[in-house]
Amino acid sequence: MALRDIKPTRSELINLKKKIQLSQRGYKILKMKRDGLIMEFFKILSEAKDSRGELLKRYEHAVEMMAVANTVEGAIGVKAAAFSVKETPEITLKSKNIMGVVVPDIEASKVKKSLADRGYGVLGSSPVIDETASAFEDLVEAIIESAEIETTMKRLLDEIEKTKRRVNALEFKVIPELTAARDFIKMRLDEMEREELFRMKKIKARSTA
Repeated sequence: MALRDIKPTRSELINLKKKIQLSQRGYKILKMKRDGLIMEFFKILSEAKDSRGELLKRYEHAVEMMAVANTVEGAIGVKAAAFSVKETPEITLKSKNIMGVVVPDIEASKVKKSLADRGYGVLGSSPVIDETASAFEDLVEAIIESAEIETTMKRLLDEIEKTKRRVNALEFKVIPELTAARDFIKMRLDEMEREELFRMKKIKARSTA
């Protein structure tokens, strides 16, 4: 906002004062939102660290069990057991709201299976195959949980950055510019008032001379 483009009128001064009040109110609200989002982000960050650790642990265990199963049952036996699975996991994607940010709420079913659901039955099974299947089911659960948490973190972080930009724009650009414009108008109105007063005094002096 260039000062030379501002009309130094009382109506413009009133308008600017209203804009400053609205901007200051918006600044406070956005600042509170930013601080709240940061707190929520750090809560999720703590969960994410635990989730990543658990995911890595389950992944390593699943890989280890797969190696054991291939050794004991052979690659063909492991593949036969895998292809006999009747039902695949089902994912239901919902959403929830965290301080105005829509984040995923993932519900999974049919991840953990019984022997019957796995399809190969008791006779076609072995303890190694069962443990390997269980390890991969646990891994899938961890992947789903981790996906929800990581996506939530990203969306919160995006909203934090967006809110920070708006807070900074208000604090360092909008409000200072409006304040400078208000002060300029007040100064010009004072000058105009003094000039008018001086002019009136001169007229009065001439009329009494």
